[in-house]
Amino acid sequence: MSKVSSKFIFFFGSFAGILFGYDIGIIAGAEGHIREAFHLSPLWLGIVVSSLMGGAIIGSILSGLLGDKFGRRKLILISSIIFLLGSIGSAIAPEEITLTIARVFLGTAVGTASSLVPAYMSEIAPANIRGKLSGLNQLMIVIGLLLSYIVAFIFEPVPNSWRLMLGSAGIFAIVLCIGMIKLPESPRYLIKNGMADKAREVLRTLRRSTAEVEAEVSEIESVAVHEQSGIKQLFHKKFRLALIIGVGMATFQQIQGSNSIVYYATSIARQVGLAPQVAAGFTVIVGVIFVVTTLIFLQFVDKFNRRTILTIGGAGMALSFFTPAILGALGVNEVVVNWVTLIALCCFILCYAFSWAPLTWIIVGEIFPLSVRGIGAGISSAFNWTGSLAVGLVFPILADQFSLGVIFSTFGIICILGLFFIRFVVVETKGRSLEQIETDMAARSGRNSVSPVERNKYV
Repeated sequence: MSKVSSKFIFFFGSFAGILFGYDIGIIAGAEGHIREAFHLSPLWLGIVVSSLMGGAIIGSILSGLLGDKFGRRKLILISSIIFLLGSIGSAIAPEEITLTIARVFLGTAVGTASSLVPAYMSEIAPANIRGKLSGLNQLMIVIGLLLSYIVAFIFEPVPNSWRLMLGSAGIFAIVLCIGMIKLPESPRYLIKNGMADKAREVLRTLRRSTAEVEAEVSEIESVAVHEQSGIKQLFHKKFRLALIIGVGMATFQQIQGSNSIVYYATSIARQVGLAPQVAAGFTVIVGVIFVVTTLIFLQFVDKFNRRTILTIGGAGMALSFFTPAILGALGVNEVVVNWVTLIALCCFILCYAFSWAPLTWIIVGEIFPLSVRGIGAGISSAFNWTGSLAVGLVFPILADQFSLGVIFSTFGIICILGLFFIRFVVVETKGRSLEQIETDMAARSGRNSVSPVERNKYV
């Protein structure tokens, strides 16, 4: 392994998030141009937009099956190459079918990154700042979103500019590929595969002392030596709670409405009366809120309980959806409702960026045992992208048939259901080592039932 600094490892370990964020965000600026260029119906527009999510489902499952066998680093490196090819294919697509195929191919890389980066970051980060370092993935995602919105804003007046928008994502793929070549493999993956000496070498770069390295190696070995890998193991009773939490959080994150804003922010802004260029400018504001809020989140994530942050954020998200819907139902002046809608969407992004957006991936990276972390994160990511695909595919059709008030009310109700899931299912993971979480989760899953008193010992 070539000698690199811990900052280099943490930076490029999370850099795939930029590709993830850029490509899911750039479609918000490109979809209007694509619709006009290919004369797409609402259904076909939904297919083109959501095709990336279809590929991401495939990528998540494959990376989950292969990540525990071949390692996180290798698959993230391969995904950067796929991402580059998919970006080029999207940019030169002559019609909607070819564009859809290219975006499915591109999506496999996005799905791989979304499932393996959280696992990789959680496995290399120290327990006391794991939330902050794992949250770098989300920061990279929102930076990618913001960059995509800025590019879309700049190119909005340019004819056929959607090709430049989609193709420019390849630049980040090249940077990721170069960085991943120098990165080490996860020390936990190395130990699980009998390479403890290499794991020590990696940990010496990431930890403060030899004693800390040896203590962590011993703790990992004490857990890893007793477990088998494979998808069948994931469905064992002792891993059941981890699977429910991972899949549940990943699904709720998407169906709460975030991607209706990320993918269709420009269309929503146009629908409430903004001119095309101004609507593109609104998405830049959304991106800035995302980045600034995520930066603030990283300063607080390891100081407050995960569940507390998720509860406060989820309540704010629900209120953001219900407010314009209620005003519209009460017959408030349309201009007022339109402005409240834009403000409410900004408030939703603020609450989402401070809670569900980053913490979902942090918890998914923490909650699964080492032996099934790759496949567990992969299946959770697949459910996440399934929800994203459903929203991306259905939203244009719903927007064509129903008012924004009806759609927002539905998302608000789903946000409330997410609060119940946090309250009654999700466990607290802040400040605990991955091995401590693993031991506790296995013990809890092995019980036939867990009383509220017992459960609250861990929250």
